[in-house]
Amino acid sequence: MANLEVQIENSWKQILTEQFEQPYFLELQQFLQLEKNQGKIIYPPSAFVFNAFNSSPFNKVRVVILGQDPYHGIGQAHGPCLSVPSEIKKLPPSLKNIYKELQNDVGFKIPNHGNLQKWTTQGVFLLNAILTVEANTPASHQKRGWEQFTNAVIKKLSEQREGLIFLLWGNFAQQKTTLIDTQKHIILKAPHPSPFSAHSGFFGCKHFSQVNDILRSKGELPIDWQV
Repeated sequence: MANLEVQIENSWKQILTEQFEQPYFLELQQFLQLEKNQGKIIYPPSAFVFNAFNSSPFNKVRVVILGQDPYHGIGQAHGPCLSVPSEIKKLPPSLKNIYKELQNDVGFKIPNHGNLQKWTTQGVFLLNAILTVEANTPASHQKRGWEQFTNAVIKKLSEQREGLIFLLWGNFAQQKTTLIDTQKHIILKAPHPSPFSAHSGFFGCKHFSQVNDILRSKGELPIDWQV
């Protein structure tokens, strides 16, 4: 894990240098190393832990979607929240529901994959609050330091950027509202796209078209949501 901080895009590395030096982050690295030493499988692989940052440089971020922790099934997690590698053909239920909403909202054609990297290269930052997980054990790396790190990420975006659009889906993400300066940024809230809550207001939220309306109103290019 000592090479983790090397594998993050340079603008983020500069913004977050102080976090990498904090005791909580060193303890987090030690915890992950111990888990690996005990033979536990950790997702995503080390090279992909900061993948969401690597494809969305700090000054290029326009939209932030907050997730909770990575997918815990084999081969699913590759860094950006909600996304799975192209070779994974069985889509996670939440992602299926996101695709349904996109289809109804912006005429999205549902693809045969769940790779959302195309969003990240357009300034959509897909940030999980927790960046690692033990295989087949959801939320296993909660309260190990990742939340402190990603809270700092959200605060930096709020403080040093202007006019970002935050999509907060579900109670967990909406608890991060206090980290965001609502005088400078726009927050769109909806229930989580999980099958347990999507019918309570995620379906019909029209967040994707709203994002593009906001971007166009600022003279910016809209997001091409098609993947």
